[in-house]
Amino acid sequence: MCTVRRMCKVLQVHHRRFYAWQQAPMSERGKDDQRVLGLIKQSWLESGAVYGYRKVTSDLRDLGEAYCKHRVARLMRNEGLRSNAGYDRRPGGRVGDVPPAFE
Repeated sequence: MCTVRRMCKVLQVHHRRFYAWQQAPMSERGKDDQRVLGLIKQSWLESGAVYGYRKVTSDLRDLGEAYCKHRVARLMRNEGLRSNAGYDRRPGGRVGDVPPAFE
């Protein structure tokens, strides 16, 4: 027995219904999400993969695209795009001699 059919049987859904749902065209919201995701990736890459959802949302507003920060954050999270938080530090701590007062 096929895995899809077994899953449909457990969920009490006919397998033809599953395949019909799978072949259904993408919704308008899904199409818009894909378009916005392209703009988000472009903005994120132009920043050197540093910007988070707040600055990316600001960049989109500068382009004339009005989307809330929550939608941008969700799309970035689902795609695995993250901001670069913090600064790189040198391994080994501080470099140099310790002042005589602290010895």
